[in-house]
Amino acid sequence: MIYLDNNATTRVDDAVLDTMLPYLKEDYGNASSLQHRLGRAANHAVETARKQIATYFGVSTKEIFFTSGATESINMVLRGIWERYQHLGKHIITTKAEHKAVLSTLEALQKKGARISYLSLDKDGNISLEDWNVP
Repeated sequence: MIYLDNNATTRVDDAVLDTMLPYLKEDYGNASSLQHRLGRAANHAVETARKQIATYFGVSTKEIFFTSGATESINMVLRGIWERYQHLGKHIITTKAEHKAVLSTLEALQKKGARISYLSLDKDGNISLEDWNVP
């Protein structure tokens, strides 16, 4: 079989699976529930992962956020940018080829006052230069 949907779901790497197995089988507690051993073990694992990622990228642990997936991440980033920077301008430029989560979030932002422009793509998926004269 040839699997062509790795953007949506990808086989877990063996090293990742080996690292995660204890937290899927034994220490499966809610990392926000520190009142019991399972929660504390899960919280420790999350914080260890946060430190490792922060160190790898040379950033603060406060800059590392974990989400459940792409839709939540897209929502968080687009809404956060909108809230933080709309005072500089309310115009957002995108394409109709964006993921549904992006388009849905932009539609919600439009209801809050964002002006959304959608650039066209040519047959190869490239942005049409004619559309750069966005109103």
